[in-house]
Amino acid sequence: MQASRTRGGAVGLAGAILSLALVLSALQLARQLPPALWFQAALQPSADDVRQLLFHFSALPRLMTAFLCGAGLGLAGALFQHVLRNPLASPTTLGVEAGAQLTLVMAAIWAPALLGASREIVAIAGAVAVTALIFAVASKRGFSSLTLVLTGLVVGLFCGALSVALKLLNQEYVTSLFIWGAGSVAQQDWSAVAYLLPRLLIGGIVAALLVRPLTVMALDDASASSLGVSLQALRAGALLLAVLLTAFVTSAVGVIGFIGLAAPQIVRLSGARQLQDRLILSPLLGGGLLVLVDQAVQAAGDHFADFLPTGAVTALFGAPLLLWLLPQLRSAGNDWATDIHATSRIGKRPLGFSAFGGILIAAVLMAVFLGRTPDGWSLAFGEEFATLAPWRVPRVAVALLAGAMLGMAGVLLQRLTRNPIASPEVLGIGTGVALGILVSMVISAAPGRALQLALGLAGAFAVLALLLWRGTRARFAPDQLLLTGIALSALLDAIMVSFLALGDPRASQLLAWMAGSTYRADASLAWMTFAIAVPLLLATPLTSRWLDILPLGDEASRELGVELGAARLVVMLLASVLTAASVLVVGPLTFAGLVGPHLARVLGMRRAFEQLIGAALLGAVLMVAADWLGRMVIFPFQLPAGLVAALIGVPYLIWHLTRRER
Repeated sequence: MQASRTRGGAVGLAGAILSLALVLSALQLARQLPPALWFQAALQPSADDVRQLLFHFSALPRLMTAFLCGAGLGLAGALFQHVLRNPLASPTTLGVEAGAQLTLVMAAIWAPALLGASREIVAIAGAVAVTALIFAVASKRGFSSLTLVLTGLVVGLFCGALSVALKLLNQEYVTSLFIWGAGSVAQQDWSAVAYLLPRLLIGGIVAALLVRPLTVMALDDASASSLGVSLQALRAGALLLAVLLTAFVTSAVGVIGFIGLAAPQIVRLSGARQLQDRLILSPLLGGGLLVLVDQAVQAAGDHFADFLPTGAVTALFGAPLLLWLLPQLRSAGNDWATDIHATSRIGKRPLGFSAFGGILIAAVLMAVFLGRTPDGWSLAFGEEFATLAPWRVPRVAVALLAGAMLGMAGVLLQRLTRNPIASPEVLGIGTGVALGILVSMVISAAPGRALQLALGLAGAFAVLALLLWRGTRARFAPDQLLLTGIALSALLDAIMVSFLALGDPRASQLLAWMAGSTYRADASLAWMTFAIAVPLLLATPLTSRWLDILPLGDEASRELGVELGAARLVVMLLASVLTAASVLVVGPLTFAGLVGPHLARVLGMRRAFEQLIGAALLGAVLMVAADWLGRMVIFPFQLPAGLVAALIGVPYLIWHLTRRER
């Protein structure tokens, strides 16, 4: 009886969303063409009636494409979550979509001929390569939830950073690539439907045939083997199917990242417990949700409907719904707790701070004195240095201070939330700052740095406050906190990407800033950053005692005399101000807030004080080196420091994740 009731709730929710999508679609189609002409326009439109032609070649294909894309991603997400036994698994969190997007962007720039008949192969190659990398790393740690999601997020952001770098180096493609990359289902013919329909039908049939074998996966390997089922082959086959479904959708319309995570989760949290129910309802809900969003975009966007990316706007609807259902999700706390403990043991003897200080000094000297000219490499001394110093020194100073602040902010967030994945980038705090900066650009033609800092700080604090409020209700379960951060990040990023895709003249400037650029750094910005950063960097280590105790849990913290409310508020404020100040000068996409604390921990810095100092030094080294490489590697062109930091830090972090425990 209980199973029927919960299944009925999931069916009811899916039916309600599909019905609402159908009603909104009918209303939108009626605006374009009277219902009496629908049948004729659908089968054989009159060449003399522009409305019928638009109905046949644009409106109907767009409607079908949206449903097929949502259904394909919903099915892929359901397969990922079941096979990996991980509620956070999806094409987005595992980096599958980002890998497919990266190879398609590379092909669009360097080999556009491949986007014809070979577009599908290009997308599949990227998706399979990323999936293979993620599972190669995760296999070293027994496919634990933490390692799998951490690697997927890092690799996904890494591929995203490469995609942004390619767009920056090919400005003529920026607008079109952003519209496609954010997931546009606008159509001018039936080619996308003809491409997707047979592939997704075959994928659905294969998934239906796998229902009974996949149900056996609830058993252990020995029991499954006794029933004649090879779990290893079954997992590989199901994951390959999910990867192919994701690649098909990405190659057809670009990245629609939230559906693959939201649809299976919403179905599961609404009461669907049986695998066959989830495999049926997830595609239906995913298709209905994407159609609903796309029709709403068309109704509200009018002239901008073809340029406003449906994939980005999907997060505006899906994220709040997922956040509302999130408290019903049962935590996988034991698995995460084990992973956190294991991660903190990596490295037996911490390196001395003097070694990190020496590395930082060497990086600063290299960035200030060593450079490239049209004649080759040169060391700047005397008059040459005096000429270059006003440009080089502020950039190096801003990069150093921003990296140090992000490193400390990452430590604060990880210890406050008891989650080693927490960072300004992953939890959406950096995106909150970026949204505040965007608001300052909207309300002021020439926003001052004080206004940008104030609104950026407001955005960071709002996101962090919501995370902590949700974390308190969920007892800071790491999986719920991470899922909340992903949802918030997707929600805020959707607003940013929509602004960029509309073709605003400030899009290129905002894009460069989002990528982590020090282009605008001058003496005044350097001194302002110094005035903000130094007091924060000196004050943050004073919270070390709290940071050592808070990860022990609420009860233990109270017994040790920590006032939880005051401690959390102070740490929140510090993390918000550190993030806002650093993101203001170098942008949100840096990875220093994730890589710095993690590398400090894997190098043996387990106490809060030493981890804070180590993360600050590592973050500073990472950003200074990234800024110098961004200026030198493709001279006379430049790459933003944040992108180069991601390209440096992520491979190193992944290498550490592949190391076996000893």
